[in-house]
Amino acid sequence: MLNIIRHGTVETGTPLLIVHGLFGSARNWGVIAKRLSDTRPVYAVDQRNHGDSPWTDRHSYPGMADDIAEAIGTIGGRADVLGHSMGGKAAMVLALTRPELVHRLIVADIAPVGYRHSQMQYVEAMRSVDLSAVETRSDADQQLRASVPELQIRAFLLQSLDVKEKRWKLNLDVLAAEMDKVIGFPQIEASFGGPALFLSGGASDYVTQEYRPEIKAKFPKARFVKIPGAGHWLHAEKPREFEAAARVFLDAGQEP
Repeated sequence: MLNIIRHGTVETGTPLLIVHGLFGSARNWGVIAKRLSDTRPVYAVDQRNHGDSPWTDRHSYPGMADDIAEAIGTIGGRADVLGHSMGGKAAMVLALTRPELVHRLIVADIAPVGYRHSQMQYVEAMRSVDLSAVETRSDADQQLRASVPELQIRAFLLQSLDVKEKRWKLNLDVLAAEMDKVIGFPQIEASFGGPALFLSGGASDYVTQEYRPEIKAKFPKARFVKIPGAGHWLHAEKPREFEAAARVFLDAGQEP
């Protein structure tokens, strides 16, 4: 069972389940989850091989979708689902294969297609850190600077470092071995007839016009919204704008 973090105390309304992306965790979504929990129950999960969830020797989207389905079963049996990047792909696979579990779907800055860019450079960067020499997070940050010059990306990766235990809370070996699956998307001959919002960063190239026909084929009710000035990590770069767009879409389908 995935590690699930509950936000807020509201008991009524459609639950919202938030699914993070590659190298992320439920904790990355704490601010947005807390804000959205004023009108509904909100839950965030650590995906397999991430955070405090179990490690497995596979990292496929059908497997991740099964994990999310199990989590939804524990929080009420049906939910709105918000997934970012890898989490967005897992959420799409769930919606396509188990549509009865998904009320409304938000896909953040990803499309149901295979991508060319690998994320192996970050796996190798984290593997290169000499954890025995790390006493503080800044020690690890110093080691990462040569291979990851972007401060924001280093800060994001370091959220998954357990300094006390001197270990990454990421199954780097399996993520590396399964990277082709992570950047790909499984062949699924199905469509999801429910409401779907594809929310992307205006400065990101992950959801381009060329992908819209594929999105519409699988999600015929898809709506598209871009957040100006935001990149791939749009929820971290423009949290207020992200929250506002998500709230408008979710509240339109709120159930008592």
